[in-house]
Amino acid sequence: MKRLLTLLLLWPLLLAAKTPVEADILDRITDQRSPYYYTGLWMRYTNGDRTLTDDDYHYLYYGYAYQEAYKPFATNPDMEQMLVLASGIDPDKTDRETLEALLRTARAAWERDPFSPKILNMLTFVHQALGDKEQAELWAARMNGVVRAIIGSGDGLTQHTPRHILWFDHANDVMAAEGFAHGKARVVSRTVEVMPLLSPPVIDGKKRKGIYFDFSRIYRNKPEGYTYKRDRTWQFNNLKPRTYK
Repeated sequence: MKRLLTLLLLWPLLLAAKTPVEADILDRITDQRSPYYYTGLWMRYTNGDRTLTDDDYHYLYYGYAYQEAYKPFATNPDMEQMLVLASGIDPDKTDRETLEALLRTARAAWERDPFSPKILNMLTFVHQALGDKEQAELWAARMNGVVRAIIGSGDGLTQHTPRHILWFDHANDVMAAEGFAHGKARVVSRTVEVMPLLSPPVIDGKKRKGIYFDFSRIYRNKPEGYTYKRDRTWQFNNLKPRTYK
């Protein structure tokens, strides 16, 4: 499949990880006097508020684990259909009818997984291809905010400093956003998995062999008797946060 997007990876420097602390998150998102009260944050997010800060996205993303709509084991057939439609697109010869069908499907998928970088990236692409720069910028801003929240939750260098995710697929998307090719995830503890890097970079004189992710929030919502089976690992090519100028 040809590349659909060429995006620029541009992160602000993360001076310290903002590890999600459950007591803090629950306190902030349930206090109506808090700037992170979830109802308000959610409305700003869904309305495309470009003033949302990295702190806002931290409470938005991790606070979603406490919302009734959070069902990480539910299937997302709209995402599957979205990927099927996208796989047949030639980015050099896109027709409006196909793009509009992809837009409808991607929006439906987003309703089920509102923080999926893969879906947010697809919505950015579709609006861009349809010539709607304003909407493309809004969806790109959402994607950037979500990816930064996950990357900012831990350096991912060890199982004791993992990045925290609400869906397994989000780990794949973040790895793609950073341009890391990786092998199959391997569980290293009851709450952490490692994504081995195929071309380990050297950072601070040490080879970075893999990125660790904490998936504990996912299993807090596991239905009784449910056995998880990972979805196919099709990855939207060149998923990276976009910078508009």
